[in-house]
This record gives sequence, C-alpha cells and structure tokens, in this order.
Amino acid sequence: MPYELPPLPYRYDALAPTIDELTMRVHHDKHHGSYVENLNAALDGTEWADRPIEELLGDLDRLPEEKRAAVRDNGGGHANHTLFWEAMAADGGTGPDGALARAIEATFDSVTELKRRLSAAAVARFGCGWVWVIHDGNGLAITSTANQDSPLMHGHTPLLGVDVWEHAYYLKYQNRRADYIEAWWNVIDWARFAARYEEVPA
Repeated sequence: MPYELPPLPYRYDALAPTIDELTMRVHHDKHHGSYVENLNAALDGTEWADRPIEELLGDLDRLPEEKRAAVRDNGGGHANHTLFWEAMAADGGTGPDGALARAIEATFDSVTELKRRLSAAAVARFGCGWVWVIHDGNGLAITSTANQDSPLMHGHTPLLGVDVWEHAYYLKYQNRRADYIEAWWNVIDWARFAARYEEVPA
C-alpha cells in the first residue's frame, strides 16, 4: 500500500499564534505532501513499497543504490514530519511528568536545561535540518541532522523533533529562527513526548 500523508491531529489554525494557519497549510499539505508523493514514485512496483518507513530508514544500505537518495530525502522527510505534527498540541501542557520527567532530570538536571540545550542546537544548525531529543540506546540525548536525515539512520529512536527548515517558520518569523524556537516550546505535546519515551524498549 502506498505511503499516505497523515492528517493533522488538530486544525490548521490550532497552534496559532506560535504557528500560523498559512504556514501550517503550506508545510503540511505542500512540503510533507511532496515527500510522500516522491517516496511513492521512487518505490512504486518494487519489493520495498510496502515496508514500514522506519525499516527502510534504519537500513538504507539494503536498498538498491539508485533508490537510496530518494528514500533518504523523501522517506526521511515523511518520517520526520509525521513525528513533528504529533509532537505538538494546542494544549500540550506545561511540562513532563512520570518516567520522562525523571529521565530529563537525570540527564539534563532540569527541563530548563533541556530547553536551553535543544534551543541552542536548533539555532546553531547550519542551513536546513532538524534538532532532536533521541534515545540512543543508553538514555536521552540531543542531536542534530542535516536536511531530512533521521536519527533512525543512526540506530537511534527519535522522541521529539524540531523542524528548522525555513519553510517551517519563514512566513511568520522570517529569518528569526531563535524567536520561532522560543515560541515552539509553547505547543509541545508533553504527554505524547512522554508516551514515546515509555515506548522505547527497555
């Protein structure tokens, strides 16, 4: 079955004023939609067309060489954006609790320090890419990837991702990436972040 563009889990304007409706429509429908279309076109008629995207990204070397770049770029874009939409909510809450809160405290000392480090990494990401909170097999870590590369390509589990491509913020924030990142903390779905953390195999 071809890959499909997942519907947003909220209205296009639900995250305003942090993310405006026009940005959300262009970002979701056009950008993410293009990744899905291009991924399907690249894999159409092959044995790889029905594989979970996590499986493909986790072992790109298994793909025919002529398919790898398309899957890396478009499959990564599809997986990254799917997680991105799910990581946000209009009423995401004020912070983590439970196992995630304890893990953040143990790794970063505080939620404030987690925010500081991730925000710094997002501002420092040169060009287009993503900044992540991942589980690297040992615990939480912050990392960054270029373009549409996914932590799955490195054997890591992405738990929270911030899109720092200009199309994610330029209509509202222009070149002020730092302002976008600061505002983005207002729409994190901490409950979903916690659920993803608890799903990581022990």
